[in-house]
Amino acid sequence: MSADPDVSLSSYDEDQGSKLIRKVKEAPFVPIGMAGFAAIVAYGLYKLKSRGNTKMSVHLIHVRVAAQGFVVGAMTIGMGYSMYREYWAKPKP
Repeated sequence: MSADPDVSLSSYDEDQGSKLIRKVKEAPFVPIGMAGFAAIVAYGLYKLKSRGNTKMSVHLIHVRVAAQGFVVGAMTIGMGYSMYREYWAKPKP
C-alpha cells in the first residue's frame, strides 16, 4: 500500500499563524466570545475587593453567569451570522 504522492494535506502544510487566521475568518464570533469571557472574568476579579457586603460565593456566581451569558450570546449571534451567510447572502445560481 503506497501513498499517492500527489495528495497534499493542506492542514499539515500551513503554520499556526495562518491556521489561526483561517479559523477566525471561518467563525469570527469564537474569538469574540473567548475575549469577552476573559474580559468579564478579569473585571470580576478586579472588582472582588470592592464587592461590599456581598458574599464571595454570590459574587463569583454573578461573574460566572455574566461570562456564560456573553459566550452564549456570541454563539447565538455567530450561528445567526453563519445562517445568513449560507442561506441569504449566497448568490443564487
